Amino acid sequence: MDMLLGRHAETAQLTALLDAARQGRGGALVVKGEPGIGKSVLLRQVEQAAAGFLVIRATGAQFEMELPFAALHQLCAPLLDRLGDLAPPQRTALEGAFGLDSGTPEPLMVGLAALGLLLDAVRERPVLCVVDDAQWLDHASAHTLAFLARRIGTERIAMVFGAREPGPAALADLPELGLRGLSEAEARALLAQAVHAPLDERVRDRILSESRGNPLALLELPRTAGLAGLAGGFDVPAVIEQSYLTRLRALPEPARTLLTVAAAEPVGDAGLLWRAAGRLGITADAAARTGGLAEFGTRIRFSHPLARSAVYGAATAGERRRAHAALAEATDPAAEPDRRAWHRAQAAIGPDEEIAAELDASAARAQARGGVAAAAAFLERSAALTTDPGARVERVLAAARAKLAVGAFEVAADLLTSVESDDPRFDVLRGRLSFARYRGGGDPAAYLLRAARALAGADPARSRACYLDAMEMGVLTGELAAIVDAARSAPPGTGTSTDTVLDGLVTLVTRGPAAAAGPLRPIVRRLGDEVWAGRPSLGYMLAAELWDIEVMRGTAERVVATGRESGAFHLVPIGLAMLATVRAHTGAFGPAAEMISEEEAIASATGAAPLVYPRLHLAALRGRREEAMALFADVPPRMSLSAQWAAAVLHNGLADYPAALEAAEAATASGDLGVSGLALPELIEAAVRSGRPERAAGALRELTVRAQAAGTAWALGVEAYCRALVTGEEDGYLEAVEHLRASPMAVNRGRAHLLYGEWLRREGRRRDARAQLRQAHEQLSELGAEAFAKRAAGELRGTGEQARSRTTEEEQLTLQEVHIARLVAEGATSKDVAATLFLSPRTIDAHLRNIFRKLGLTSRRQLRDLPEIR
Repeated sequence: MDMLLGRHAETAQLTALLDAARQGRGGALVVKGEPGIGKSVLLRQVEQAAAGFLVIRATGAQFEMELPFAALHQLCAPLLDRLGDLAPPQRTALEGAFGLDSGTPEPLMVGLAALGLLLDAVRERPVLCVVDDAQWLDHASAHTLAFLARRIGTERIAMVFGAREPGPAALADLPELGLRGLSEAEARALLAQAVHAPLDERVRDRILSESRGNPLALLELPRTAGLAGLAGGFDVPAVIEQSYLTRLRALPEPARTLLTVAAAEPVGDAGLLWRAAGRLGITADAAARTGGLAEFGTRIRFSHPLARSAVYGAATAGERRRAHAALAEATDPAAEPDRRAWHRAQAAIGPDEEIAAELDASAARAQARGGVAAAAAFLERSAALTTDPGARVERVLAAARAKLAVGAFEVAADLLTSVESDDPRFDVLRGRLSFARYRGGGDPAAYLLRAARALAGADPARSRACYLDAMEMGVLTGELAAIVDAARSAPPGTGTSTDTVLDGLVTLVTRGPAAAAGPLRPIVRRLGDEVWAGRPSLGYMLAAELWDIEVMRGTAERVVATGRESGAFHLVPIGLAMLATVRAHTGAFGPAAEMISEEEAIASATGAAPLVYPRLHLAALRGRREEAMALFADVPPRMSLSAQWAAAVLHNGLADYPAALEAAEAATASGDLGVSGLALPELIEAAVRSGRPERAAGALRELTVRAQAAGTAWALGVEAYCRALVTGEEDGYLEAVEHLRASPMAVNRGRAHLLYGEWLRREGRRRDARAQLRQAHEQLSELGAEAFAKRAAGELRGTGEQARSRTTEEEQLTLQEVHIARLVAEGATSKDVAATLFLSPRTIDAHLRNIFRKLGLTSRRQLRDLPEIR
């Protein structure tokens, strides 16, 4: 690759990226910097240096950020003849994303399909993907391209992005190459190339000082003002813009008009451009007179992205509207209705109900294709063009909801202030917006409570729904008690599911679990009830409060299924985390590891932070001190109580009872829904072992009330062995073992035998103790609850019996490797596993080689013969 002036290190880094990709070590790089700093020049140089590569390109366009998957479509266009080679679900997803088929594509399935096209192409030769102006990528494309960039580490694929600072959030965690201004010596050399006439030293110094080493400013300056104007002072953006404007003003009017139309049509579709130009009376010979600002071939390309911006910005409002109107007329309404509606909206002089309706339809289509951000943009523009006040309110609300859904909080807030309305729905949205922005700051529930009060007379049902939504928010922010106090003034209910849950929560907080369990238990167990459709977290927490593991499992499974079916992949990790936690508590550590691995794969694919609490719960139940302690450091503030529960379990398993007591006290003190009740048994065991019988007795009284109200085998069994711990009576242990015998709570069942065996040994009944401890050790070892199993082994030695040590192959593997091993053991191919974990088949094969090395295996068949893996 030729070295650009002052860019030796940067050129070397990009050359290394290409060399690594040739050898199957793919990667991505985001070239970032201010306008004119040289990003596009470097990208063009990379293209020229990619000998033997298939080079595919895409360019973000400021005017196209509202169209979903627009940039991805550009990138994939040269590969679409390979669609037939994709698996049907992937092909359908990509066709839906590109508007080639109906249906709602799953965003990650779209990414997997795009990856499939690249992997198919790379079998023939390496692939270089070049994406310029990435700061203007549409939301859907940005996330999909980031997904691809994270999945090419073992492929012959290189991806290079050019972006202004700060760049799209979706690419934030990719490797970056920041471009800075040239050094003074380099800038002097470049200026000398641009200005051949002698320069006064003071003028040269002023240019060098004010250009701050920006190459485009140094090159364009002589075209801007001539030598006589060089001493007048300038700033870099103005220099660049003025340069293009100076060249633009010198062009004949037909050429300027053609450039305006080209700037207004960011896709660069030559056919569309010339059809629109024809409607404005512009002929083909105008292209030869555009002064090199753009190239008019099979695709239309401006000489620099800033040239496009300058041309569009220089046009008057009327000229821009004429250009968009011509483009709208030239766009096929059947093939590209959304692009036509977008151009019509840009051409509108003022409110226009017909165009607003078209934008509504475009929003619906974008939503169906997974383009939530695009739907939000269409709705926002539709609201602005609406004439009818009532319809405007509805469209503003729809736009605000959509903007909230895609995280455009500032825009959503502005929309909510753009209409004067006392409609309580505005307060509902303000509350959700406040919660999303500040996570409990800004008193988000206050808006919902105000809406609830406003609706009380006119619409009692909606009023009560607002009170319930405020309560769910209160559960998550730790303010449930105050919100319940306000909800006591809610209008009377009519016996709906919402009414039952609302009244049950009020009863739970004001009168306790014994009074609330009766009315709440039936509705919590009705998993398909509409009350839980938008409140799955509340249903899950209430199920935990009622010690109902089956409802917790069912709720989690519904969240996962809903997320997969709707394409709302933000729900899938939440559901997987819930389900992994349930599996861990029931002792199914292998399946729990699978779900954690899948949740983390989705987080990695989408650039989100993985949810730490299921991994923490699993580490605590396994008794892995080092792993758990490392995870505690990453727990966000709102998950601190969940972490305290995990710490109490961990330390009880390790027999560090003072530490367990401290953690359990913290977990129970808040009274938070679900968590505080489940932490009581840990507090009781730690208090008894720490010589605090009075504290244990007080916690037992509370646990007994909760367990009797819940009535499940899990609750009654745990309460029974806690009662035996406090009272020292054998009947409690026998009762616990009986309750938990048929319960799915295998960890608690093993702990019941352990506690009973410990008590028997202290009573001098060595033979009876040996039987219980042997059973505890076998069960806990089989599960992989290492700390509790070690406790049982120590007690067994105290009875004169040596426990058999047991290690599993799983212990040598990471969570992701366990997941892969289990899937392969069940007969999945590398391609199947790759689809599950959003990786390439080559990456899966690399993981399998690592798994075989760790386990001393040579074939997939041997994995199937390992019961510990299966």
